Amino acid sequence: MKSKIQLSINLKLILLCFFFLILVLLIVRSSISPSQSPIPEIHLSNSTNSTQGPESATSSACSSLLTPTCTKTPPSLANALIHYATTNITPQQTLKEISVSARVLAKKSPCNFLVFGLGHDSLMWTALNHGGRTVFLEEDKAWIGQIQQRLPTLESYHVVYDTKVHQADELMRIGMEEECKDVSDPRFSKCQLALKGFPNEVYDIEWDLIMVDAPTGYHDDAPGRMSAIYTAGLMARNREVGETDVFVHDVDRVVEEKFSRTFLCEGYLREQEGRIRHFTIPSHRARLGRPFCP
Repeated sequence: MKSKIQLSINLKLILLCFFFLILVLLIVRSSISPSQSPIPEIHLSNSTNSTQGPESATSSACSSLLTPTCTKTPPSLANALIHYATTNITPQQTLKEISVSARVLAKKSPCNFLVFGLGHDSLMWTALNHGGRTVFLEEDKAWIGQIQQRLPTLESYHVVYDTKVHQADELMRIGMEEECKDVSDPRFSKCQLALKGFPNEVYDIEWDLIMVDAPTGYHDDAPGRMSAIYTAGLMARNREVGETDVFVHDVDRVVEEKFSRTFLCEGYLREQEGRIRHFTIPSHRARLGRPFCP
């Protein structure tokens, strides 16, 4: 009798387990129903550009590191992580100063970003502008060679400056002349402050951000940033439409302080944090008759 009761209990347990197994299979099957679109397809169908191919659509979906479809770290970011994790050399700007430019890049990237100066922060700027074009202008040809050996993916050009810091007062006087208030391509400007020796593509591109963190300007015989600041403002004004965010570092120094306020204009000043100033300069070609400074 006892064995029959035990057999009956075992049979019930087997049937109960079988029932739960079927129930679980039904639940799993319904959760992966083919009527639901996989997550990657949902993201691709929301793309604003219907002409994108699979590669460009995936790249667009991965423009944000928070997008679930991203399965790979962007090369620019991967290089930056490895570089800064294996060196004890850090950028000269402070965290708060870098954050001023980084906030603008977060809104505008991928974009066109021109940087006066090639330094220890260059790989960081390239990574923050992932998918955009970041170009560096550097006065020291030997330094470019050193950087290119370690970081060959950076796009940099050697430029020559023919000014000296001790000429700043005279250049400020020249900058007050009417020909320096005319908005035009720097290559054809009659203003002595306009830099004309850059590669043509630097003039042909409309830059969304310009960072002036060079050339050297901490002693009297250094080139100084007088012409760099003026030319950055001229490029911003000469774009067809829109506006350009211009950043000037080391504004605790006399040249950077005076020239940024004069040629990028206090009326365009948006923020100052530590030694960096942020100006937003609108196109002057889009609205003829706009004064050089508001």
